[in-house]
Amino acid sequence: MQGQPAPERLVLTAASDGERIDQFVAAAVPALSRTEVQRLIKAGEIRVSDEPVKSSYRLTVGEQIEITIPAIEEHSVLAEDIPLEVLYEDDDLAAVNKPAGMVVHPAQGNESGTLVNAALARWPQMRRITGEERAGIVHRLDKDTSGVIVLAKTSEALKNLQAQFKARTTSKRYIALVEGIPSSSAGIIEAPIGRDPKQRKRMAVIRDGRPATTRYQVQEQFNEHALLDVELLTGRTHQIRVHMAWLGYPVAGDTVYGFRRRTVPLKNRIFLHAAELQVDSPSTGECLTFEAPLPASLLNILDQLRSASQGSWS
Repeated sequence: MQGQPAPERLVLTAASDGERIDQFVAAAVPALSRTEVQRLIKAGEIRVSDEPVKSSYRLTVGEQIEITIPAIEEHSVLAEDIPLEVLYEDDDLAAVNKPAGMVVHPAQGNESGTLVNAALARWPQMRRITGEERAGIVHRLDKDTSGVIVLAKTSEALKNLQAQFKARTTSKRYIALVEGIPSSSAGIIEAPIGRDPKQRKRMAVIRDGRPATTRYQVQEQFNEHALLDVELLTGRTHQIRVHMAWLGYPVAGDTVYGFRRRTVPLKNRIFLHAAELQVDSPSTGECLTFEAPLPASLLNILDQLRSASQGSWS
């Protein structure tokens, strides 16, 4: 059995008077985020003249700063070289077009092949952000849903993006094919969502659930289906699926909340796609818009629905 990997040790020298130790280290070691620097100082892993110091300690020219960075040890979550379609990337974040069938977080029964496994291979620094099971994941998409998902690349970006989602300043737009044709071409669904008291693995509209608001607009009608543009104004688990089923128009292919029999030829997914996401850049505040095109398999279904009267499914 191999021994544990050794920690990394750095020795730096202060070149000026009066600079705070935390600011000095953050600037001198770009691989460490400010949050990581604070954590190391509190743990006594950053020392001046072999003595632990506080974050507010101000350096004197010539003082030696010793930094011990604990090694990244063996992890239960493995980095896997899984191809990712990266829509956008900068120093703060990355936007990815997640395919249907890919789980976001590792869990029992899904320890590999997840977005986290793939992200850790492409961006190893994400291990240090929120723990290996979550890496830089800011929000989530269901396994059977495709589309835009954003990942943070630093602790600061993660906190900033999480605050945006919590404050509902982000914009999330989905494309959904539903069973039936809504009686209204546009509407807002306001119905609280919580755990289904009868089936705990499902969500449901319940009186004491968390507030949830979904806005939808019919984009196209077919014989027995409708294509919707859906905007999430809150972010509850399975929100679109629960709300549309509650309204009487479940998402096509959703055998959990909708029909057990598939009415369109979907395989291992539902017809729900996160088409667009808007967030503000954690560094500049600039509005960033990420768009993921509808997968070819879903475009094919729409083409078949348009020509359904001319023949059977191909």
